[in-house]
Amino acid sequence: MSLDRRQLFLALLLTMALPVPTLAQTVREVHGAHDAWAEPGLALAWGVLRGPDETRTRVVIRIEADAQRHAGLRASGRDPFGGGSVDLPVQRDADGAWRIDLPRSHFADHPRTELRFQAPGQSAPGLLVYFQGVPDTTPESSTALQLDESLRSRLAGARAALR
Repeated sequence: MSLDRRQLFLALLLTMALPVPTLAQTVREVHGAHDAWAEPGLALAWGVLRGPDETRTRVVIRIEADAQRHAGLRASGRDPFGGGSVDLPVQRDADGAWRIDLPRSHFADHPRTELRFQAPGQSAPGLLVYFQGVPDTTPESSTALQLDESLRSRLAGARAALR
């Protein structure tokens, strides 16, 4: 082997030994454990809207994000045992907040909820917030107005706790 080939071979070996960033290394993961959670630029709260019976009971997640940090959101429900996954419908409220509204029965088959946030101009998520089921402390409301007031109040409380 000539000197040039040896140098090339050593450089190739060195390159192969360097760590290669993966999606798991570039996405910051946060395990959400409470019914309301916040960090700078992002806050979310869970609520349950009781229906006349269990089949019409809804679980709602309200997410308020600083668009300069979190311009996009993809949500999915996962089955951690069987591996199945479904995309969750994400809606925008009139005030710009994101809302996920699901039947409570959804969590029987897909208990893990994953919220993937993208920064402006990015297609890949930079933050993954996940929950294992509906948080135990999630309050239940009997009217949509009570639910909305509860979500907004707990979001304000979660943001205030950051100060």
